[in-house]
Amino acid sequence: MTDDVAGRLEAILLVVDEPQSLVSLATAIAAPVPAVRQAIEELVADYDGERGGRRRGFELREVGGGWRLYVRAEFDPVVAEFVSSQSPSRLSQAALETLAVIAYKQPVSRGQVASIRAVNVDSVVRTLVARGLITEVATDSETGAILYGTSDALLVNLGINSLDELPPISPLLSDGADGFDQEVIR
Repeated sequence: MTDDVAGRLEAILLVVDEPQSLVSLATAIAAPVPAVRQAIEELVADYDGERGGRRRGFELREVGGGWRLYVRAEFDPVVAEFVSSQSPSRLSQAALETLAVIAYKQPVSRGQVASIRAVNVDSVVRTLVARGLITEVATDSETGAILYGTSDALLVNLGINSLDELPPISPLLSDGADGFDQEVIR
């Protein structure tokens, strides 16, 4: 394996959040698929300690037809504790807007949220799920889309007991009459 192919693969694998196929990895690093396959096999062996080195706290796994780095199962508790002990960072404006749409419209699909906000919300939804503020609540029977709703963690963070305590949204919205005369034109 050339160090160049392995190094480029590791760089890509560190930033992906979904498993990547051999073809997509080969395309990303501009290398032939057989070279990527060989590099993947050697990285797996290296991370597993099969080459005389130590076994790493992460592993390279094939899942759903693609490759991705994962924390080894025995280290899940340590990682979970670390993540939960970190001070919560503030949510971006995009995350707050997405969270508001989900809170008021739930259960709602990612596509419906994107339609309301008129922007792609994929990464924001992943962030909100990762922070435990929203959760998958159902699957739309017609489209197969995942439907999201708020979690109990959101209620705790907002200091409320139920979503019924959210302020009514209609007084905050325009009635659409701005710019129109009060007189009806016939």
